[in-house]
Amino acid sequence: MRMSRRQAVKFLAGTGVAGAAGFSIVPSHVLGGQATAAPSNKVIMAAIGTGSRSPSDTGALAKFPDVQFAAVCDVDLARARQNAKKLGLDEKSVYQDYRPLLERKDIDAVVIASPDHWHALHSIDAALAGKDVYVEKAMTLTVVEGRAMVKAIRKNNRVLQVGSQQRSSANFHRACMLIRNGYIGQVTKVIGVDYAGAWESKLPGQPVPETLDWDQWMGQVQPKPFNENIRTSRSRPGWLSIKDFCGGEICGWGSHDLDQVQWALGMDESGPTEVWVEGQPYKPWVADENSKYGRFFGAKETIIHMMYPGGIHVELSEDAEPTGGALFIGAKGQIRIDRGRFEVSEPGWKTLPLESMPVQLYTARSHYRNFVDCIKERKKCVCDVETGHRSATVCHLGNIARWVSQQTQTVGTRLIWDPIKEEFKDNALATSMLDRPRRKGYELPKV
Repeated sequence: MRMSRRQAVKFLAGTGVAGAAGFSIVPSHVLGGQATAAPSNKVIMAAIGTGSRSPSDTGALAKFPDVQFAAVCDVDLARARQNAKKLGLDEKSVYQDYRPLLERKDIDAVVIASPDHWHALHSIDAALAGKDVYVEKAMTLTVVEGRAMVKAIRKNNRVLQVGSQQRSSANFHRACMLIRNGYIGQVTKVIGVDYAGAWESKLPGQPVPETLDWDQWMGQVQPKPFNENIRTSRSRPGWLSIKDFCGGEICGWGSHDLDQVQWALGMDESGPTEVWVEGQPYKPWVADENSKYGRFFGAKETIIHMMYPGGIHVELSEDAEPTGGALFIGAKGQIRIDRGRFEVSEPGWKTLPLESMPVQLYTARSHYRNFVDCIKERKKCVCDVETGHRSATVCHLGNIARWVSQQTQTVGTRLIWDPIKEEFKDNALATSMLDRPRRKGYELPKV
């Protein structure tokens, strides 16, 4: 049932909420229902996972006058309390288990900055609870998880923004506009960075901190002994580099690069059709008590290749220069884009009026503001769930090609990928890597 503003004020006055907290903090769903929300309403949010990325996300969102945080959750209560304090919240707003938080009717949206192996379950459960979602990249741990997230978001009419913030960057937008509008001609090759894959972990056990629920942190993964270098993404190797919890830097930094490739080539709902490796069979690094994170890139002797429709060859090379972008080579020119550089073969392209170009690409000036506005307007975000899933899939395909070469000790085998059906053709080994076993009690809900 929808409630008018007058009815809402009358209802809140009867409960004592209006006088105590003021009309401005009424959650958006009370005034506008799940389909709409008046622009003046505050969006009430909560944070799930309060590690290295969460303070940046929650801090930026909390600065908006129409956003208010009501709760935080982390399996490490010490970390959750620290983040709650920064947001001006008390102990009653702190959770160690995310499920009671999702049961709260006053919360409109959640910011998920948990490790990658938790993204799918957190996001799907949030969608089933009627919450909109901001989730950090890479969006998923596996291809199967991504499609399940898309289904959950669509079926429950939720808004989801992936933290691929280059989609809201002016230079990246202009570069992709130029490419999509044919200024460099037919794209023939794209060169990106061959980021490191996932490490195998042999880290020794350490005492578990009293405030940490380590079993819950493990989630779907078969439990391993606690080690501080596992539970943090800032140290190296951390969970961001370990196969059980992430796909390595190809999914961390690489998700930025390959997201731009997808955007520039018009593949936001598709992807490559072939993937393979050349050089030497892949050999992952091993994390143990003597490991030090010394290399950001993949093994130089194992190079990932992909083919996109139209004969576009994508090569991920350690010798590539862009970080966060790629070099696009076309019949009429080139464009190189990364976090600190935007180079074009024709200088005039940098000042061309974008509004006059026939192909228009959706972007935003602020990634976080776009999320809030899309919650209110019930629109797709600039990095929607399908977009995030497709970009993460390209990262996973690169890893799968590496792992197939590792297990077969061969290179050059072309894995034929159907981006519509999201399946490999005639390769059972590669197909088995599209998902992973999940521990009992952490299965993905059927949507």
